[in-house]
Amino acid sequence: MSAPPIQWYPGHIAKAERQLKEQLKKVDVVLEILDARIPLASHHPQIDSWIGSKPRITVLNRVDMISESAKQEWLQWFHLQEQQPYFTNAKQGKGIQAIKSAAQATGVAMNQRRRDRGMRPRPVRAVVIGFPNVGKSALINRLVGKKIVVSERRAGVTRQLRWVRISDEIELLDAPGVIPWRLENQQDAIKLAICEDIGEASYDNQVVAACAVDLLLEIGYSKTLKSRFNFDLDLAKITGEAFIQEVSDRSYQGDKERVARQILYDFRTGNMGKISLELPSSLKNK
Repeated sequence: MSAPPIQWYPGHIAKAERQLKEQLKKVDVVLEILDARIPLASHHPQIDSWIGSKPRITVLNRVDMISESAKQEWLQWFHLQEQQPYFTNAKQGKGIQAIKSAAQATGVAMNQRRRDRGMRPRPVRAVVIGFPNVGKSALINRLVGKKIVVSERRAGVTRQLRWVRISDEIELLDAPGVIPWRLENQQDAIKLAICEDIGEASYDNQVVAACAVDLLLEIGYSKTLKSRFNFDLDLAKITGEAFIQEVSDRSYQGDKERVARQILYDFRTGNMGKISLELPSSLKNK
């Protein structure tokens, strides 16, 4: 299938990115939120240059959607990169206290430097950065302990930057999702679309669902697809596009769009099980 490139850069994101770069000068620590199913594809390629040497807390959200073995693989991989990842399920509030403690620890070090220079201590200033739908708002609500920002399972809900006081020790900058103005790596863009970490205006459901099937077959989930869609043909010789066509003809009155939406819905909600689209072990083959 010849897929049109996935590109999505709404005006509010361009504006937010400019404001974010300005506010980063005031920030002491950066919380980068990644999607645990695709930690590499959901890493913004320009964040490293934006934050420079500032302390970073790497958060892999949606840990409930990957297996324990996948979590351990990523934990080991990040340790090899000399990073300490924090795994969260922001919707359920799991893993939040460890992030709060890590942010406070950077504040202790920052205030010691201020005292050494004869300055008064102040709350540590943190910022949450990530793609548009990786769970930033849910995480912020958990950090604060109450619902102060809108959290929805779609991209582009947060539109403006604002500072939020978490405690006497931490102030947090809530920023809209940021995304590169051009998605150079289209394989990563497809993964972002499959995981719904990018606005749906940027892609065609049937194209992305076909790519999802191809990817699921590649990483060994043929049995899952067969049982989920009552499919009895040999999946070793079929493309994602043909899979959608066959399922729509058999069970959905030829409605390919409905099949595509069902595939994406089942993956995104965990109905297919705990599935990682990226694993460190698969990186060695590339």
